[in-house]
Amino acid sequence: MVKKLFVGNLPFSTTENDLNDLFAQHGAVHSVKLINDRETGRPRGFGFVEMDGDAALAAMQALDGRDMGGRSMRVNEAQERTQNSRMSGGRGERR
Repeated sequence: MVKKLFVGNLPFSTTENDLNDLFAQHGAVHSVKLINDRETGRPRGFGFVEMDGDAALAAMQALDGRDMGGRSMRVNEAQERTQNSRMSGGRGERR
């Protein structure tokens, strides 16, 4: 089963190839997606990686808290967005 991982606190210079290479050390990577700001197009410092279940667990354990470009990466299983977080931008308030 494929798991989607949230990868946060990334240096803004990180590329999808950088993440693919890093996570591929722990198993087959199905997809990598870095998130950019809709208005400016600049990186937001987080993204998502999809891997098979066992490989995803190994990557989470090995990479969560690891230093990347002077920043401590956060790696955990991605949570589905709820209707409320879409409306509020995830901040618990309506826009």
